[in-house]
Amino acid sequence: MNQNIINARVTFRNAPIHILEQFTIKDVEKAYEQFKESSELDECVIIQTCNRIELFGKSKKHNFEKIKKTWASITGLEEEMFNDNIEWVENQKALHHLLKLTSGLDSMVLGEEQILGQIKKSITSAREAKASGQHLNTLFDKAIRMGTRIRNSSGIGKGGISVGSMAVKLAEENIDDLKTKKVLLIGTGEVSTLVAKSLQKRGYVFNVTSRTIGRSQTFCETMGGEPVKFEDVLSGFENYDLIFVATTAPYFLVTYERITTAMKDKPNGMMILDLSNPRTVDEKVATIAGIKLMNLDQIAEMVEKNMNARLNKVKTIENIINEEVVVLEASMKRLEAEPLVKDVFKNIETLREKELQKALQMLDETDEKKIRIIEELTKAVVESIVSTPMNNIRKASEQGKPDIIELASKLFDYKKQDKTD
Repeated sequence: MNQNIINARVTFRNAPIHILEQFTIKDVEKAYEQFKESSELDECVIIQTCNRIELFGKSKKHNFEKIKKTWASITGLEEEMFNDNIEWVENQKALHHLLKLTSGLDSMVLGEEQILGQIKKSITSAREAKASGQHLNTLFDKAIRMGTRIRNSSGIGKGGISVGSMAVKLAEENIDDLKTKKVLLIGTGEVSTLVAKSLQKRGYVFNVTSRTIGRSQTFCETMGGEPVKFEDVLSGFENYDLIFVATTAPYFLVTYERITTAMKDKPNGMMILDLSNPRTVDEKVATIAGIKLMNLDQIAEMVEKNMNARLNKVKTIENIINEEVVVLEASMKRLEAEPLVKDVFKNIETLREKELQKALQMLDETDEKKIRIIEELTKAVVESIVSTPMNNIRKASEQGKPDIIELASKLFDYKKQDKTD
Protein backbone atom coordinates (compact mmCIF):
# COMPACT_ATOMS: atom_id res chain seq x y z
CA MET A 1 0.00 0.00 0.00
CA ASN A 2 1.29 3.45 -0.89
CA GLN A 3 -0.75 4.60 2.08
CA ASN A 4 0.38 2.80 5.23
CA ILE A 5 -2.04 1.79 7.98
CA ILE A 6 -0.35 1.68 11.38
CA ASN A 7 -1.45 0.56 14.84
CA ALA A 8 0.31 1.46 18.08
CA ARG A 9 -1.21 0.09 21.29
CA VAL A 10 -0.83 -0.44 25.02
CA THR A 11 -3.21 -3.13 26.31
CA PHE A 12 -3.92 -5.43 29.26
CA ARG A 13 -1.79 -8.05 27.51
CA ASN A 14 1.46 -6.21 28.16
CA ALA A 15 0.67 -3.67 30.92
CA PRO A 16 -1.12 -3.95 34.30
CA ILE A 17 -4.00 -1.53 34.88
CA HIS A 18 -1.97 0.96 36.95
CA ILE A 19 0.60 1.22 34.12
CA LEU A 20 -2.01 1.17 31.34
CA GLU A 21 -3.81 4.10 32.98
CA GLN A 22 -0.77 6.33 32.53
CA PHE A 23 -1.03 6.09 28.73
CA THR A 24 -4.61 7.43 28.73
CA ILE A 25 -5.23 10.38 26.40
CA LYS A 26 -7.50 12.82 28.23
CA ASP A 27 -8.15 15.42 25.52
CA VAL A 28 -8.74 13.24 22.44
CA GLU A 29 -9.61 16.07 20.03
CA LYS A 30 -6.42 17.95 20.88
CA ALA A 31 -4.47 14.69 20.61
CA TYR A 32 -5.79 14.19 17.07
CA GLU A 33 -4.38 17.57 16.09
CA GLN A 34 -1.01 16.81 17.70
CA PHE A 35 -0.66 13.38 16.09
CA LYS A 36 -1.47 14.79 12.65
CA GLU A 37 0.82 17.79 13.05
CA SER A 38 3.80 16.09 14.70
CA SER A 39 3.71 12.44 13.61
CA GLU A 40 3.20 12.68 9.83
CA LEU A 41 -0.20 11.00 10.11
CA ASP A 42 -2.84 12.08 7.58
CA GLU A 43 -5.64 10.34 9.46
CA CYS A 44 -5.97 8.82 12.93
CA VAL A 45 -8.45 7.08 15.23
CA ILE A 46 -7.97 6.61 18.98
CA ILE A 47 -9.64 3.71 20.82
CA GLN A 48 -9.68 3.90 24.63
CA THR A 49 -11.23 1.40 27.05
CA CYS A 50 -10.33 0.25 30.55
CA ASN A 51 -8.22 -2.51 28.95
CA ARG A 52 -6.53 -0.75 26.04
CA ILE A 53 -5.39 2.52 24.51
CA GLU A 54 -4.85 2.19 20.75
CA LEU A 55 -3.94 4.50 17.89
CA PHE A 56 -4.73 3.66 14.26
CA GLY A 57 -3.19 5.96 11.67
CA LYS A 58 -2.81 6.41 7.91
CA SER A 59 0.20 8.00 6.27
CA LYS A 60 2.40 7.86 3.18
CA LYS A 61 5.48 7.77 5.37
CA HIS A 62 5.36 7.17 9.08
CA ASN A 63 7.90 7.45 11.84
CA PHE A 64 7.34 5.39 14.97
CA GLU A 65 9.74 7.53 16.96
CA LYS A 66 7.71 10.65 16.15
CA ILE A 67 4.48 8.89 17.13
CA LYS A 68 6.08 7.77 20.39
CA LYS A 69 7.38 11.29 21.11
CA THR A 70 3.97 12.81 20.40
CA TRP A 71 2.17 10.28 22.62
CA ALA A 72 4.72 10.89 25.39
CA SER A 73 4.22 14.65 25.05
CA ILE A 74 0.41 14.29 25.25
CA THR A 75 0.51 12.12 28.39
CA GLY A 76 3.57 13.61 30.09
CA LEU A 77 5.29 10.21 30.18
CA GLU A 78 8.96 9.50 29.67
CA GLU A 79 9.66 7.91 26.29
CA GLU A 80 11.32 4.95 28.03
CA MET A 81 7.88 3.92 29.36
CA PHE A 82 6.84 3.09 25.80
CA ASN A 83 9.70 0.68 25.13
CA ASP A 84 8.40 -1.99 27.53
CA ASN A 85 4.67 -1.46 27.09
CA ILE A 86 3.82 -0.51 23.52
CA GLU A 87 3.12 -2.83 20.57
CA TRP A 88 3.48 -1.65 16.99
CA VAL A 89 2.18 -3.22 13.75
CA GLU A 90 1.41 -1.94 10.27
CA ASN A 91 -0.52 -2.69 7.08
CA GLN A 92 -1.84 -6.28 6.92
CA LYS A 93 -0.98 -6.97 10.58
CA ALA A 94 -2.80 -3.78 11.61
CA LEU A 95 -5.87 -4.83 9.59
CA HIS A 96 -5.69 -8.31 11.11
CA HIS A 97 -5.56 -6.84 14.62
CA LEU A 98 -8.58 -4.61 13.96
CA LEU A 99 -10.60 -7.63 12.77
CA LYS A 100 -9.61 -9.53 15.93
CA LEU A 101 -10.87 -6.56 17.93
CA THR A 102 -14.22 -6.29 16.16
CA SER A 103 -14.80 -10.05 16.28
CA GLY A 104 -14.01 -10.24 20.02
CA LEU A 105 -10.88 -12.42 19.84
CA ASP A 106 -8.59 -9.85 21.44
CA SER A 107 -10.81 -9.04 24.42
CA MET A 108 -9.99 -9.91 28.02
CA VAL A 109 -13.24 -11.89 28.04
CA LEU A 110 -13.37 -13.83 24.77
CA GLY A 111 -16.18 -12.66 22.51
CA GLU A 112 -17.45 -9.84 24.76
CA GLU A 113 -19.76 -7.38 23.01
CA GLN A 114 -18.68 -4.11 24.63
CA ILE A 115 -15.57 -3.58 22.49
CA LEU A 116 -17.62 -3.43 19.27
CA GLY A 117 -19.66 -0.52 20.62
CA GLN A 118 -16.49 1.20 21.80
CA ILE A 119 -14.93 0.90 18.33
CA LYS A 120 -18.07 2.34 16.71
CA LYS A 121 -17.96 5.23 19.17
CA SER A 122 -14.26 5.83 18.44
CA ILE A 123 -14.65 6.07 14.65
CA THR A 124 -17.72 8.31 15.05
CA SER A 125 -15.72 10.60 17.33
CA ALA A 126 -12.80 10.67 14.86
CA ARG A 127 -15.17 11.51 11.99
CA GLU A 128 -16.74 14.38 13.95
CA ALA A 129 -13.28 15.74 14.79
CA LYS A 130 -12.29 15.36 11.10
CA ALA A 131 -9.34 13.25 12.29
CA SER A 132 -10.24 10.27 10.08
CA GLY A 133 -10.74 10.39 6.34
CA GLN A 134 -11.54 8.13 3.41
CA HIS A 135 -9.03 5.40 4.30
CA LEU A 136 -9.74 4.92 8.01
CA ASN A 137 -13.48 5.53 7.61
CA THR A 138 -13.62 2.79 4.98
CA LEU A 139 -11.37 0.49 7.03
CA PHE A 140 -13.40 0.82 10.23
CA ASP A 141 -16.78 0.57 8.49
CA LYS A 142 -15.74 -2.65 6.76
CA ALA A 143 -14.04 -4.09 9.87
CA ILE A 144 -17.15 -3.43 11.99
CA ARG A 145 -19.39 -5.13 9.42
CA MET A 146 -17.01 -8.09 9.11
CA GLY A 147 -16.64 -8.40 12.89
CA THR A 148 -20.41 -8.32 13.39
CA ARG A 149 -20.88 -10.99 10.72
CA ILE A 150 -18.20 -13.21 12.31
CA ARG A 151 -19.79 -12.84 15.77
CA ASN A 152 -23.27 -13.64 14.49
CA SER A 153 -22.21 -16.67 12.44
CA SER A 154 -19.94 -18.16 15.12
CA GLY A 155 -21.95 -17.34 18.26
CA ILE A 156 -18.65 -16.49 20.02
CA GLY A 157 -20.36 -13.98 22.33
CA LYS A 158 -23.13 -16.23 23.61
CA GLY A 159 -23.18 -17.26 27.27
CA GLY A 160 -19.73 -15.94 28.08
CA ILE A 161 -18.43 -15.57 31.60
CA SER A 162 -15.06 -14.52 33.04
CA VAL A 163 -13.27 -15.50 36.24
CA GLY A 164 -14.36 -12.13 37.64
CA SER A 165 -18.03 -12.47 36.80
CA MET A 166 -18.10 -16.10 37.94
CA ALA A 167 -16.60 -15.06 41.30
CA VAL A 168 -19.28 -12.37 41.75
CA LYS A 169 -21.99 -14.84 40.69
CA LEU A 170 -20.79 -17.32 43.34
CA ALA A 171 -20.85 -14.57 45.97
CA GLU A 172 -24.45 -13.73 45.01
CA GLU A 173 -25.43 -17.39 45.36
CA ASN A 174 -23.84 -17.72 48.81
CA ILE A 175 -24.61 -14.37 50.46
CA ASP A 176 -28.15 -13.11 50.99
CA ASP A 177 -28.90 -9.46 50.27
CA LEU A 178 -25.35 -8.79 49.02
CA LYS A 179 -26.03 -5.11 48.31
CA THR A 180 -26.22 -4.43 52.05
CA LYS A 181 -22.87 -6.13 52.74
CA LYS A 182 -19.35 -4.67 52.90
CA VAL A 183 -17.24 -5.81 49.93
CA LEU A 184 -13.45 -5.59 49.54
CA LEU A 185 -11.30 -6.15 46.45
CA ILE A 186 -7.58 -6.68 47.08
CA GLY A 187 -5.43 -6.11 43.98
CA THR A 188 -5.48 -3.93 40.85
CA GLY A 189 -4.37 -6.36 38.13
CA GLU A 190 -6.12 -8.14 35.26
CA VAL A 191 -8.34 -10.40 37.39
CA SER A 192 -9.23 -7.50 39.73
CA THR A 193 -10.33 -5.56 36.65
CA LEU A 194 -12.73 -8.37 35.71
CA VAL A 195 -14.12 -8.52 39.25
CA ALA A 196 -14.53 -4.72 39.43
CA LYS A 197 -16.31 -4.64 36.05
CA SER A 198 -18.74 -7.29 37.23
CA LEU A 199 -19.38 -5.59 40.59
CA GLN A 200 -19.86 -2.23 38.92
CA LYS A 201 -22.21 -3.69 36.29
CA ARG A 202 -24.39 -5.23 39.03
CA GLY A 203 -24.47 -2.00 41.05
CA TYR A 204 -22.46 -3.11 44.10
CA VAL A 205 -20.51 -0.72 46.32
CA PHE A 206 -16.99 -1.97 47.08
CA ASN A 207 -13.61 -0.93 48.47
CA VAL A 208 -10.31 -1.44 46.65
CA THR A 209 -6.87 -1.75 48.14
CA SER A 210 -3.37 -2.30 46.78
CA ARG A 211 0.22 -1.88 47.91
CA THR A 212 0.02 1.88 47.45
CA ILE A 213 -3.00 4.14 47.86
CA GLY A 214 -2.03 5.87 44.59
CA ARG A 215 -2.40 2.64 42.64
CA SER A 216 -5.80 2.00 44.24
CA GLN A 217 -6.95 5.53 43.41
CA THR A 218 -5.88 5.20 39.78
CA PHE A 219 -7.69 1.87 39.50
CA CYS A 220 -10.90 3.25 41.05
CA GLU A 221 -10.96 6.25 38.71
CA THR A 222 -11.45 3.84 35.81
CA MET A 223 -13.05 0.75 37.31
CA GLY A 224 -15.14 2.20 40.14
CA GLY A 225 -14.91 1.38 43.84
CA GLU A 226 -13.57 3.33 46.80
CA PRO A 227 -9.81 3.23 47.52
CA VAL A 228 -8.67 2.29 51.04
CA LYS A 229 -5.23 2.05 52.62
CA PHE A 230 -3.54 -1.34 52.51
CA GLU A 231 -2.44 -1.24 56.17
CA ASP A 232 -6.00 -0.40 57.30
CA VAL A 233 -7.30 -3.49 55.50
CA LEU A 234 -4.72 -5.86 56.99
CA SER A 235 -5.73 -4.85 60.50
CA GLY A 236 -9.45 -4.55 59.77
CA PHE A 237 -10.73 -7.66 57.96
CA GLU A 238 -13.64 -7.75 60.44
CA ASN A 239 -15.12 -4.76 58.57
CA TYR A 240 -15.94 -6.90 55.51
CA ASP A 241 -18.45 -9.62 54.64
CA LEU A 242 -17.04 -10.49 51.21
CA ILE A 243 -13.38 -10.34 50.15
CA PHE A 244 -12.00 -10.89 46.65
CA VAL A 245 -8.22 -11.42 46.70
CA ALA A 246 -6.46 -11.07 43.34
CA THR A 247 -2.78 -10.23 43.80
CA THR A 248 0.62 -11.55 42.78
CA ALA A 249 2.14 -11.41 46.29
CA PRO A 250 4.58 -14.29 46.92
CA TYR A 251 3.21 -14.89 50.42
CA PHE A 252 -0.11 -15.16 52.29
CA LEU A 253 -1.78 -11.77 52.65
CA VAL A 254 -4.86 -13.21 54.27
CA THR A 255 -3.48 -15.30 57.13
CA TYR A 256 -5.09 -17.72 59.57
CA GLU A 257 -4.19 -15.44 62.48
CA ARG A 258 -5.68 -12.29 60.91
CA ILE A 259 -8.98 -13.95 60.02
CA THR A 260 -9.21 -15.70 63.40
CA THR A 261 -8.91 -12.28 65.06
CA ALA A 262 -11.42 -10.73 62.62
CA MET A 263 -14.04 -13.46 63.28
CA LYS A 264 -14.04 -13.11 67.09
CA ASP A 265 -16.70 -10.40 66.97
CA LYS A 266 -18.30 -11.31 63.62
CA PRO A 267 -21.25 -13.69 64.07
CA ASN A 268 -22.54 -13.46 60.48
CA GLY A 269 -19.52 -15.03 58.83
CA MET A 270 -17.42 -14.06 55.80
CA MET A 271 -16.84 -15.29 52.26
CA ILE A 272 -13.33 -15.11 50.76
CA LEU A 273 -12.58 -15.79 47.10
CA ASP A 274 -8.86 -16.27 46.42
CA LEU A 275 -8.34 -15.46 42.74
CA SER A 276 -4.56 -15.16 43.06
CA ASN A 277 -1.95 -17.32 41.37
CA PRO A 278 -0.10 -18.41 43.47
CA ARG A 279 -2.67 -18.41 46.28
CA THR A 280 -2.41 -15.56 48.77
CA VAL A 281 -5.02 -16.81 51.26
CA ASP A 282 -3.81 -19.41 53.77
CA GLU A 283 -5.84 -22.61 53.17
CA LYS A 284 -6.18 -23.06 56.96
CA VAL A 285 -8.55 -20.07 56.88
CA ALA A 286 -11.21 -22.48 55.55
CA THR A 287 -11.22 -24.29 58.95
CA ILE A 288 -12.33 -21.17 60.82
CA ALA A 289 -16.01 -21.23 61.85
CA GLY A 290 -18.15 -18.93 59.71
CA ILE A 291 -15.68 -18.76 56.81
CA LYS A 292 -16.44 -19.92 53.27
CA LEU A 293 -13.25 -19.99 51.16
CA MET A 294 -13.05 -20.67 47.44
CA ASN A 295 -9.84 -20.55 45.41
CA LEU A 296 -8.95 -19.83 41.80
CA ASP A 297 -8.76 -23.52 40.81
CA GLN A 298 -12.37 -24.13 41.86
CA ILE A 299 -13.65 -21.00 40.12
CA ALA A 300 -11.54 -21.53 37.00
CA GLU A 301 -12.94 -25.06 36.64
CA MET A 302 -16.46 -23.61 36.45
CA VAL A 303 -15.35 -20.94 33.98
CA GLU A 304 -13.51 -23.52 31.87
CA LYS A 305 -16.68 -25.53 31.26
CA ASN A 306 -18.32 -22.34 30.04
CA MET A 307 -15.34 -21.29 27.92
CA ASN A 308 -14.60 -24.62 26.20
CA ALA A 309 -17.43 -24.13 23.72
CA ARG A 310 -16.04 -20.70 22.88
CA LEU A 311 -12.43 -21.83 22.60
CA ASN A 312 -13.47 -24.51 20.11
CA LYS A 313 -14.69 -21.68 17.88
CA VAL A 314 -11.48 -19.63 18.05
CA LYS A 315 -9.61 -21.58 15.36
CA THR A 316 -12.58 -21.32 13.02
CA ILE A 317 -12.83 -17.58 13.60
CA GLU A 318 -9.08 -17.10 13.10
CA ASN A 319 -9.37 -18.89 9.73
CA ILE A 320 -12.25 -16.59 8.76
CA ILE A 321 -10.22 -13.53 9.79
CA ASN A 322 -7.25 -14.72 7.72
CA GLU A 323 -9.54 -14.91 4.68
CA GLU A 324 -11.30 -11.61 5.40
CA VAL A 325 -8.08 -9.67 5.97
CA VAL A 326 -7.07 -10.38 2.35
CA VAL A 327 -10.39 -8.94 1.16
CA LEU A 328 -10.01 -5.97 3.48
CA GLU A 329 -6.45 -5.28 2.32
CA ALA A 330 -7.59 -5.39 -1.33
CA SER A 331 -10.34 -2.88 -0.52
CA MET A 332 -7.82 -0.54 1.08
CA LYS A 333 -5.43 -0.84 -1.87
CA ARG A 334 -8.30 -0.13 -4.25
CA LEU A 335 -8.73 3.28 -2.61
CA GLU A 336 -5.39 4.28 -4.17
CA ALA A 337 -6.99 4.21 -7.62
CA GLU A 338 -10.27 5.92 -6.73
CA PRO A 339 -9.08 9.55 -7.16
CA LEU A 340 -7.84 8.70 -10.68
CA VAL A 341 -11.03 6.79 -11.58
CA LYS A 342 -13.26 9.59 -10.28
CA ASP A 343 -11.25 12.19 -12.18
CA VAL A 344 -11.52 10.21 -15.44
CA PHE A 345 -15.27 9.73 -15.06
CA LYS A 346 -15.73 13.42 -14.21
CA ASN A 347 -13.74 14.60 -17.27
CA ILE A 348 -15.49 12.15 -19.61
CA GLU A 349 -18.90 13.21 -18.28
CA THR A 350 -18.03 16.86 -18.91
CA LEU A 351 -16.97 16.03 -22.49
CA ARG A 352 -20.09 13.90 -23.05
CA GLU A 353 -22.41 16.71 -21.96
CA LYS A 354 -20.52 19.26 -24.04
CA GLU A 355 -20.62 17.12 -27.22
CA LEU A 356 -24.26 16.16 -26.60
CA GLN A 357 -25.32 19.81 -26.46
CA LYS A 358 -23.41 20.54 -29.67
CA ALA A 359 -25.10 17.62 -31.45
CA LEU A 360 -28.56 18.62 -30.23
CA GLN A 361 -28.02 22.17 -31.49
CA MET A 362 -26.87 20.87 -34.89
CA LEU A 363 -29.94 18.63 -35.09
CA ASP A 364 -32.15 21.47 -33.86
CA GLU A 365 -33.85 18.82 -31.76
CA THR A 366 -36.52 19.99 -29.27
CA ASP A 367 -38.53 16.81 -28.68
CA GLU A 368 -37.87 15.91 -25.01
CA LYS A 369 -38.45 12.21 -25.53
CA LYS A 370 -35.91 12.05 -28.38
CA ILE A 371 -33.42 14.17 -26.38
CA ARG A 372 -33.74 11.74 -23.45
CA ILE A 373 -33.15 8.74 -25.74
CA ILE A 374 -30.07 10.37 -27.28
CA GLU A 375 -28.73 11.30 -23.84
CA GLU A 376 -29.18 7.74 -22.50
CA LEU A 377 -27.48 6.43 -25.64
CA THR A 378 -24.40 8.65 -25.06
CA LYS A 379 -24.23 7.55 -21.42
CA ALA A 380 -24.41 3.87 -22.41
CA VAL A 381 -21.68 4.27 -25.04
CA VAL A 382 -19.38 6.07 -22.59
CA GLU A 383 -20.05 3.47 -19.87
CA SER A 384 -19.33 0.53 -22.20
CA ILE A 385 -16.05 2.09 -23.35
CA VAL A 386 -14.73 3.31 -19.99
CA SER A 387 -15.93 0.76 -17.41
CA THR A 388 -13.54 -2.07 -18.40
CA PRO A 389 -10.31 -0.01 -18.29
CA MET A 390 -11.45 1.66 -15.04
CA ASN A 391 -12.17 -1.72 -13.42
CA ASN A 392 -8.76 -2.95 -14.61
CA ILE A 393 -7.14 0.10 -13.00
CA ARG A 394 -8.94 -0.72 -9.74
CA LYS A 395 -7.83 -4.35 -10.01
CA ALA A 396 -4.23 -3.27 -10.61
CA SER A 397 -4.45 -1.14 -7.48
CA GLU A 398 -5.81 -4.10 -5.46
CA GLN A 399 -2.95 -6.26 -6.71
CA GLY A 400 -0.37 -3.66 -5.69
CA LYS A 401 0.81 -2.63 -9.18
CA PRO A 402 1.69 1.09 -8.84
CA ASP A 403 3.41 1.15 -12.28
CA ILE A 404 0.06 0.53 -13.99
CA ILE A 405 -1.61 3.26 -11.93
CA GLU A 406 1.24 5.61 -12.84
CA LEU A 407 0.92 4.78 -16.55
CA ALA A 408 -2.87 5.27 -16.44
CA SER A 409 -2.37 8.63 -14.73
CA LYS A 410 -0.15 9.75 -17.62
CA LEU A 411 -2.55 8.42 -20.26
CA PHE A 412 -5.49 10.27 -18.76
CA ASP A 413 -3.37 13.33 -17.86
CA TYR A 414 -4.32 12.95 -14.19
CA LYS A 415 -2.66 15.47 -11.88
CA LYS A 416 -2.52 13.89 -8.45
CA GLN A 417 -3.34 16.35 -5.70
CA ASP A 418 -1.29 16.12 -2.53
CA LYS A 419 -4.02 16.39 0.04
CA THR A 420 -5.53 14.47 2.93
CA ASP A 421 -8.68 12.58 2.07
